Parts: sequence; C-alpha cells; structure tokens
Amino acid sequence: MELRIKELCKAKGLLQKELAEKIGVTDIALRASLKGNPTIGTLEKVANALDVHITELFDQPKNNTAGITCPHCGKNINIKVE
Repeated sequence: MELRIKELCKAKGLLQKELAEKIGVTDIALRASLKGNPTIGTLEKVANALDVHITELFDQPKNNTAGITCPHCGKNINIKVE
C-alpha cells in the first residue's frame, strides 16, 4: 500500500526534512524507514506531526478495488471486487 506522506507534506507546506526534524530523526532515516516497512510507531509520529489520523497516511482504495503488497517482490497487486 502506498503512503501519501509527500502529498500530505505538500498540502501542509512542510518539507520532508522538516517533518523528519519534527519527529526527531534525520531526513535520510525517515526516507529509509518509509521506503521499507515503517513501524507503527514511526507512522504514529508522522501522523501526529502532520496533524492527521494515521489512516490518512495511506492511499485509499478506489471504489471496488483493494490492494495488497506481494511479500516476495514488494510490488502492489490490485484486486477488483465485484
């Protein structure tokens, strides 16, 4: 599932570097964490710093589709629900 951190930062007028400072990590550490598998703790800190609910950090599925991430290759798989 894709994260919307860049989009939310832009909407709040905040650079990712500033977001990293707000949550007490370096810009590089934040980017690395978000590229991999961020912990729930990191996501909570990011959501608090952006003043959004943690669920807003994630792309919302389009109408009748759902997405999962392949545990082997890490690619997104979209599933249409009928």
